[in-house]
Amino acid sequence: MVSIRRYLHQHPELSFQEYETAAFIANFYKELGIEVRTNVGGNGVVAKVVGSKPGPTVALRADFDALPITDEKEVEYKSKVPGVMHACGHDGHTASLLVLGKVLNEMKNELEGTVVLIHQHAEEYGPGGAISMIEDGCLDGVDVIFGTHLWASAPTGVIQYRVGPIMAAADRFDISIQGSGGHGAQPHKTKDAVVTASQLVMNLQQIVSRKVDPTKSAVLSVGSFIADNAFNVIADSARLGGTVRSFDEDVRTQIEVEMERVVKGTCITSDSEYTFTFTRGYPAVVNHKDETLFLTEVAEKVPGVTLIEESDPQMGGEDFAYYLQHVKGTFFFTGAKPEGVDNPYPHHHPKFDFNEKAMLVASKTLGSAVLHYIKSEKESSLAK
Repeated sequence: MVSIRRYLHQHPELSFQEYETAAFIANFYKELGIEVRTNVGGNGVVAKVVGSKPGPTVALRADFDALPITDEKEVEYKSKVPGVMHACGHDGHTASLLVLGKVLNEMKNELEGTVVLIHQHAEEYGPGGAISMIEDGCLDGVDVIFGTHLWASAPTGVIQYRVGPIMAAADRFDISIQGSGGHGAQPHKTKDAVVTASQLVMNLQQIVSRKVDPTKSAVLSVGSFIADNAFNVIADSARLGGTVRSFDEDVRTQIEVEMERVVKGTCITSDSEYTFTFTRGYPAVVNHKDETLFLTEVAEKVPGVTLIEESDPQMGGEDFAYYLQHVKGTFFFTGAKPEGVDNPYPHHHPKFDFNEKAMLVASKTLGSAVLHYIKSEKESSLAK
């Protein structure tokens, strides 16, 4: 696992450009004689381990795209691609699933069912790879799906779960303000786009604090404010960009409606024009109750797991959400905090890294989920 992970870390590829990574994954399975399908929904790869006897079909998913970030770690496996790095653990997800697939294939004569190994491209960048892979049949015949994310903020050995929403819907907004520029010494002859946009930033903050039910979580963040101009010129235009995160679909819709109302009202006040675009990204990751509780029971017996705890809802987004809209399953976090580090660099940071021992914990937990699920389904069938 470590060897594979470090190779992938040195050779990262951006979302929708993961051609060599996809080929590496496919070749790994082909050399083992495992059935594999490539170009699934784009650059996706799906391998299938078919047991000697019929039984349920369990899917496992790992993503393999990288981010447009320069790797600033001074390690022997530092990214060799300028401006691109695995800053979220997807290289570890891939290595974990590849080796697990190898082990399950060695057990196929004992396996009563089928394991579908979904290697997904483009998780980091919408619309993501999950939708196209599902449309291309990666979930056909699947009864249940499990997935995990290496989580560098949690100690290695910890499994974090949550019934219901565990990760938020991740949406994007873009706003353009069109005023009327002019000389900085004559503001009365202008419609100052900077002032209007500044007021808008503050007005938008009142949506979550004053319009959304305080018992329901939501985040509205303006991440970009662009009004490039000379120092003595009043800007005629400004652009804002940002993100909205939520768990409840009604709240998601409410924020979109309220945002346009606030934008319109603010621009009316300054007699300015505007365009507003709200782009819906991934929906919330909503775990199924029975499968989540099943995973926690399985994890209790996994070597290397030291603690199983309920996770707080995370405002990060994940297109694993789409799989859970089609089949039952659960998504959980596997602690991967680097050893001897109190405050690890966060995901998507140029110096992000994780404890590679966590890959083994993740792989064993997913593998145990497969074997126990097949066993439980067989026992349930016999009981009937």
